[in-house]
Amino acid sequence: MSDFAPELKRMLRAAGCEFVRAGKGDHDIWHSPISDRRFPVDHKIKSRHTANAVLKQAGLPKAF
Repeated sequence: MSDFAPELKRMLRAAGCEFVRAGKGDHDIWHSPISDRRFPVDHKIKSRHTANAVLKQAGLPKAF
């Protein structure tokens, strides 16, 4: 089982998304200028569906 979080975070940074703050537990809060939303990103993402859901919240197309 692979971890999608490192690649997901690279994609978010490339799209102009920014790390806002550490969240509760094992999540970080990010902001997307595309969707103008804040959303949580888990430190470890094992499911491609979860990774794609984060991209959707950021206003980006599916990639996994």
